[in-house]
Amino acid sequence: MKRNRLKHYMPLLPRGLYGRAALILILPVVFLQLLVSVIFIQRDLEDITTQMTITMVRELQLINTELDRASSLAEAQTRLAPFLEPLNMTLRILPEDAAIPEDHLRWSELTGYVVRARIRQYFPSFLSLQLPTNKQAIVVFESAFGPTEVSFSRRRVSPATPHQLIVTLVLSGFLVIGVSTVYMRNQLRPIKRLAEAAEAFGRGRMIPYTPRGATEVRAAGSAFVSMRARIERQIEQRTLMLSGVSHDLRTPLTRLKLGLSLSEDEGAEDMLRDVKEMEDLVDSFLDFSRGVATADSESCDVQTMLDDIVQRWRRQGKHVALAEPEGNRAVMLRKAAVQRGVDNLISNAVRYGTRAKVSLVIKQKSLRIRVEDDGPGIPADMRGDALRPFVRLDPARNQDKGSGVGLGLAIVADIARAHGGTLRLGTSHELGGLCADIIIAL
Repeated sequence: MKRNRLKHYMPLLPRGLYGRAALILILPVVFLQLLVSVIFIQRDLEDITTQMTITMVRELQLINTELDRASSLAEAQTRLAPFLEPLNMTLRILPEDAAIPEDHLRWSELTGYVVRARIRQYFPSFLSLQLPTNKQAIVVFESAFGPTEVSFSRRRVSPATPHQLIVTLVLSGFLVIGVSTVYMRNQLRPIKRLAEAAEAFGRGRMIPYTPRGATEVRAAGSAFVSMRARIERQIEQRTLMLSGVSHDLRTPLTRLKLGLSLSEDEGAEDMLRDVKEMEDLVDSFLDFSRGVATADSESCDVQTMLDDIVQRWRRQGKHVALAEPEGNRAVMLRKAAVQRGVDNLISNAVRYGTRAKVSLVIKQKSLRIRVEDDGPGIPADMRGDALRPFVRLDPARNQDKGSGVGLGLAIVADIARAHGGTLRLGTSHELGGLCADIIIAL
């Protein structure tokens, strides 16, 4: 139950490592400062202010008592002078027509509200409190001679250090956060570079990378470099092996084709078709072995490229349409590889259906090339197998429509993965057949 509640708040957290590390760093510092400030204000500062204010209230009560006993204002001032002068307190009777001043406390007051509450609680004659500066306090109360104003030092009702303490606490917190942020940024930079190198390699690009940073980051970086080297060797070995086998098979196939073309045997035509099918298989193996290993990224106008491909198929008498693009700009792609992938999808579409439609959507961070047909499609439970090499789905795609080795979709999926994307298969809502999407991250 608690785990489900935490998952509900997970989307609110930063997605990046730096943001989450900063959050882990800042939250404890802020929480600690708030905790210390609350404890200090509620316990120490508030208690001290209350004690000092109660002492001042007793003096105000004494002043009010002397004013009540005096028969005249002059007598009251004479009797209070020995008491007010040593305490640096000033007493003034407000004119009868003067308005009673309202409370004046600045928004940043930490102890002023406590002072006002305690004076109001223990001194019934209290009218208002003004704290115009950090050094002066003015209390107005009702006496026998009318509203009376008493001015005294602010330090007699509140401590002198709360502001300095809290400001020092806040500044030290910001200083700690700033220093820690700079240090954390330097520590996370090697991780970011490792992530960039891994992402680029996943898209088929090689960027220089040298393991740096903490011991654990260096270990992960070294493991990545070793893994990248092994994958490159495996890709190179696969390409060389399949290319060599395909090349070696072409020579005897050419001799057979030449011999059969000169033969007058009645079965020569059937054998020539078999040789042609073998040549097509060899070409498929060679395309699969090449993948995108020999292609370089270049700036490509995808809409123009798709238009050229569609026009080429139309010249062959195929019903292939190109929809209006959604967004059009040059992007970095392995043009020859993407052309091969789109050609494979269109070839499948016109082989198993009568019509094909190509569409393009380019967004800020992704590109989608969609090829739809009106053929039988591929059942949902068999689409995963359709992307595997050397898998033929004859029951789903009309076995009598042509031969193949099951590499067409596998080559397209390999091209999409090499660009950091994927190949998704679905059902075309417009034509009713297969819908194949090449999705590439930009």
